[in-house]
Amino acid sequence: MPQYLHPGVYVEEIPPLARPIAGAGTSTPGFIGVIPDTVQLAAKTRASDAASDIARGYKFVDFSYADPVRRAQAGRAYFITSWTQYTQLFGDFIGDDSAAATSAASPAVDTGQRHLAHAVFGFFNNGGTGCYVARVAAAADLGNALRAFAAITDITMVAAPGLTGGTNYAALTSHCETLQDRVAILDPVETNAAFDTGDFTLLQNPTTATPTPGLRPQDSSFAAFYFPWIQVFDPATALMTAKNSPPGDGLIYVPPSGHMAGIYARTDATRGVHKAPANEGVLGATGLRYALSNADQDMLNDNGVNLIRSLNGAIRVWGARTVGGDANGDFKYISTRRFFNFLRTSIDQGTQFVVFEPNSPALWQRIIRSVSDFLLLQWRAGALFGDTPAKAFFVKCDKDTNPPEVRDAGQVVTEIGVAIVKPAEFVIFRIQQVTGG
Repeated sequence: MPQYLHPGVYVEEIPPLARPIAGAGTSTPGFIGVIPDTVQLAAKTRASDAASDIARGYKFVDFSYADPVRRAQAGRAYFITSWTQYTQLFGDFIGDDSAAATSAASPAVDTGQRHLAHAVFGFFNNGGTGCYVARVAAAADLGNALRAFAAITDITMVAAPGLTGGTNYAALTSHCETLQDRVAILDPVETNAAFDTGDFTLLQNPTTATPTPGLRPQDSSFAAFYFPWIQVFDPATALMTAKNSPPGDGLIYVPPSGHMAGIYARTDATRGVHKAPANEGVLGATGLRYALSNADQDMLNDNGVNLIRSLNGAIRVWGARTVGGDANGDFKYISTRRFFNFLRTSIDQGTQFVVFEPNSPALWQRIIRSVSDFLLLQWRAGALFGDTPAKAFFVKCDKDTNPPEVRDAGQVVTEIGVAIVKPAEFVIFRIQQVTGG
């Protein structure tokens, strides 16, 4: 008790009975690119090219992964908040200039460098504000970058642009399933002979299926899979042509995962993580590697293959499922999985004050108040289904969930139930003709 020495009015601060729970971040991806240590990015090797470079509208920048000062070290995660910051660590779109040193041919663009650069650029262009980026020297080193990402709790999405196949899919998905606070955004193969004939049935079965392996990942509610690759403008392709050739149109196909991560971030900011990141325009996309029809989607949607389609004059994301779709039950939608991750992380971080507190009814009431207040905000934001809060969620922490044997074990148990809203995936209007009166 404070000591009062003279008559008057005293104002005291007292700790709240319940501490507010702040929503955890949901919009930070981790990107992994495969770029060998030997790649020399956009290094100026021909002084005589300077004037012609400027006339074409570009010039080489001195940058090499062999540079111990400026290079991005393999296996290390860097937090990137702008395209300029990215280029300072990882280079631009251009890539390996080794071929240009001995001939008049255009410099070759390193595939891994190009995929990573366009993924990060597409992320920022579609609404992203910050991401982690890691480089590995080979696909076999993917686990090194994932271990670096595991220690970063801000990451809520992971992608390895352009890395496909069962081994890579499994590594990314397993990482997310283990940590349970992030999801994997997976890319398809760019082309396939069957796809060229309009046969997309290989996407119906996972890559490990027998006897005929498919081309989509194994089922997982912690991953989303998007098809096909998208077409974008690449300044390096447009400008770096042979000396006697005019610049090309610069249109290339790139994996969609970086752009999708940006759409996730944009939807989170404008609507909330409970909103499915679908029926959204892919900014920067000028076309698609394959044009998909309603019939194609009929056979792929249930399996969780999210299509990117040209609809109503725009390139749009036209799928919102986790890999496996209906097979994942309550978590067949990626928005449901991401919102559940958000709830788990927010409640975990926001109730750390409970640890080592006396395990009594007073503590149980503080837990109920903190969690209920947080869920009430989510209900008001439209993330929970129900006409009233009582129909949308419940929080139970009492003598029933905390009997003597539980308290003796040093545990306090709280049961939480939420009714998460689901996307209106199939909009049906029933129209009938009536006789005018």
